[in-house]
Amino acid sequence: MTRFAVLVVLATMLGACSPAAAPSDRVATSPSLAETIESPGASIPRLTIADAATCARTAPGAAPEEFRDRLFGSSAAYGNGSLWVGGLGEAGVILAEPRSVEPDGSIGWKLGWWRIDPGRLSISGHRLDAAAPPLRAEVSEDYGDQGFVPSGVHFPSEGCWEVTGTVGDATLTFVAFVHRG
Repeated sequence: MTRFAVLVVLATMLGACSPAAAPSDRVATSPSLAETIESPGASIPRLTIADAATCARTAPGAAPEEFRDRLFGSSAAYGNGSLWVGGLGEAGVILAEPRSVEPDGSIGWKLGWWRIDPGRLSISGHRLDAAAPPLRAEVSEDYGDQGFVPSGVHFPSEGCWEVTGTVGDATLTFVAFVHRG
């Protein structure tokens, strides 16, 4: 039996298509950003990894040598003269594994920050490509007021997110595409 025949048999058993369906009827396509899943009282955009192309992501690179080995996520980092962030994902795509999806559907992600300027870090963010509640962030208070500090951010949904870290008068803003892998 060919692979195609096995797939047709499995799909038929699962009710996905009938054995008499034409080959073009058996092909599943990924939904675009414009397509939605309908649920009672709500319409939730379905995203694919291809939708990352519609998000003007920040291109991460390696953190500076002087603190690279002390910054979580330093291989996918972004920064300026006052503040750096690591853990932005390859090409600015945060690809969350199922274990990162919380019971409320939000996506939890760890970001490492490096404070060149002293002060407490605060994090804010909002979705750029659709309406969504703002992200939630937790910043450890156990790391002094300069150097490394870990954080946990909770994106309420997938999509194109702008995130800003602030320490005193210094800010760092980046854009990442968040997707459930």
